[in-house]
Amino acid sequence: MTVTIFIPRDSGALALGADKVAQKVEAIIRERGLDARIVRNGSRGMYWLEPLVEVETPRGRVAYGPVKPSDVAALFDSGLLEGGVHALSLGLTEELPFLARQTRLTFARCGITDPVSLEDYRRLGGLAGLEAALAMNPADIVAQVTESGLRGRGGAGFPTGIKWKTVLDTASPQKYIVCNADEGDSGTFADRMIMEGDPFVLIEGMVIAGIAVEATKGYVYIRSEYPHAIAVMNEAIAVARAAGVLGAAVLGSNRAFDMEVRVGAGAYVCGEETALLESLEGRRGIVRAKPPLPAHKGLFGRPTVINNVISLASVPIILDKGAAFYKNFGMGRSRGTIPLQIAGNVKHGGLFEAAFGLTLGEIVEDIGGGTASGRPVKAVQVGGPLGAYFPVSLFDTPFDYEAFAARDGLIGHAGLVVFDDSVDMLKQARFAMEFCAVESCGKCTPCRIGSTRGVEVVDRLAANVEPEKQIEVLTDLCNTMKFGSLCALGGFTPYPVMSALTHFPDDFRPAPLAVAAE
Repeated sequence: MTVTIFIPRDSGALALGADKVAQKVEAIIRERGLDARIVRNGSRGMYWLEPLVEVETPRGRVAYGPVKPSDVAALFDSGLLEGGVHALSLGLTEELPFLARQTRLTFARCGITDPVSLEDYRRLGGLAGLEAALAMNPADIVAQVTESGLRGRGGAGFPTGIKWKTVLDTASPQKYIVCNADEGDSGTFADRMIMEGDPFVLIEGMVIAGIAVEATKGYVYIRSEYPHAIAVMNEAIAVARAAGVLGAAVLGSNRAFDMEVRVGAGAYVCGEETALLESLEGRRGIVRAKPPLPAHKGLFGRPTVINNVISLASVPIILDKGAAFYKNFGMGRSRGTIPLQIAGNVKHGGLFEAAFGLTLGEIVEDIGGGTASGRPVKAVQVGGPLGAYFPVSLFDTPFDYEAFAARDGLIGHAGLVVFDDSVDMLKQARFAMEFCAVESCGKCTPCRIGSTRGVEVVDRLAANVEPEKQIEVLTDLCNTMKFGSLCALGGFTPYPVMSALTHFPDDFRPAPLAVAAE
């Protein structure tokens, strides 16, 4: 019987040498004449263990990691194909604590299947949601998504069903579904993991969205920095089209939907939905003023649903299992699961999908294992480079949209970047302003000029030039940017700056110079 060995093709695993490990495994299989095959799967999301090699055995998949090319021969000598014991043995993959504690709904197949095998996808429950949707009318699909409580996972947290209903109710001969895969926040990788590890779930979600709002064309806008995700998505779309999942008759029905990948050019501001539309239309990515909303007048002037990758990838399970099943997870108005992306100075960096409600302390200290350096945690930035810095004193905050907002924070795309006590928060505040200045599209004055002035003010603070006056100016500047900017780039930059200033004031008031004793 042919033994299957799984070695990830995920970008994170590739960066850590997965291709070289796969080449070595393939060479030994060939040299020793072994009855084994390699499947290049997605990552399980445990990046401190990558490259993670798994072997299918009668008792389940057995994991080994992190594996280097120099380890491969010894692994085979120790009985790799039978799940034999070796120093790198981790046991049954599904029993690893980091995985066993998760609630994997959106990422149920990620790291398990061959990403471009539609047969694997179907075998593990794929397309059941689409089949259910094809038996429903558009309004009922929208009602299911609305009832589920699904909110935009890209950062804004806007109810997905309301957005879909607006597009459905807007009459037009042509409507579009646009997937925002311009994942540019620091410490985030959930979109990339789905596209590289389970692309069909995104395709299925987009087709369901198209049927729900009567759109027949979709676009996935992927950042150019994701070449592997672009390649896998293009391959998966071709497979789906050949199998009739996409095209003039979706799964043999009278519904039509097709889609394609478009590649961005590396502008952070194109993660903002209207700047993304400008880029898709072939123009410079500049934020549009609202109204009109994209739901009324979006891509090429037509009604458009714009959703993040994780939002769309969460739709198939809602249609398959029902709104009540999905809504049963979470807390308050934050329903379902959220893929937490744990990064920075942390021992166990990776993706952890769980229902809303875990506290920040549980995520960082328990799941993440604390800092990789072994030093105390000082701050955690949640929500990307525009997210607030939370001190240890706020680690009781539950991961919930409203709970974070109540403490002047943002969940954003659910990226968490951990810092130990060696970090200088004044430098982090400067970085936020500098980042905004570099990435601003330049359309509105508060963002374009405010961020530049912000860098100057923080530099004066660092030089200890009238610090109290600079803090007053910085606070006023942040207030202007927060309420005067056209989009979230300028509007959210004050979050990291003001949270750093509020929670770590000592870093903004340099110690007075010591006076030499006479």
